[in-house]
Amino acid sequence: MHSFTEENYLKIIYHLSQAEEGTVQTNAIANGMKTKAASVTDMLKKLSDKNLIDYIKYQGVTLTEKGKTAAIKIVRKHRLWEVFLVDKLKFRWDEVHDIAEELEHINSAVLVERLDDFLGFPKRDPHGDPIPDQHGNFEDLENIHLTEMTKGQSGIIVGVSEHSSPFLIHLEKLGLTIGTAIKIIEITAYDGSVELMMNDQKINVSKKVAEHILLKS
Repeated sequence: MHSFTEENYLKIIYHLSQAEEGTVQTNAIANGMKTKAASVTDMLKKLSDKNLIDYIKYQGVTLTEKGKTAAIKIVRKHRLWEVFLVDKLKFRWDEVHDIAEELEHINSAVLVERLDDFLGFPKRDPHGDPIPDQHGNFEDLENIHLTEMTKGQSGIIVGVSEHSSPFLIHLEKLGLTIGTAIKIIEITAYDGSVELMMNDQKINVSKKVAEHILLKS
């Protein structure tokens, strides 16, 4: 059993390792945890002593198999709770992250499996992120970023890679929510902004917004 702080570190390291595909730097962990590098170093030593990470000073961190298993369990709980909060308690998708951060630390395997069953074994959370099964396996969900698409292509929004409330509220206002079908009308060469057709209506999104929208073609 790990402390809340240890679990938060494991989750941050896991997410950073997925994004960077390799060794995670201490400064990146400090930024993710919103703390100082010195505090991070102390925690990394503790996690290393528990065989949850491989830590080499000045080189960075990788999760051990034990650490990766623990991190994926936390991710699974977090995403299942987000589904529960949106589908059953009618929270908006921009409201659930912080609440799920609290709920993910409940340490009951039976509760997690019953929650999964109750929700009908969902494959994605409300932001489109894949939910690992009880064995820690992720289903291979084919996604493509909006910025990777070309003029004339169509797709359905299946997820977002930015989970901040301002971003999610912005998408909500535009109507660009999960399940929305869109077609690329034009991509502006100057700034990379994208003109879309959605429900017989044209809208423009900036390149910054487009970079965080995931589609299934």
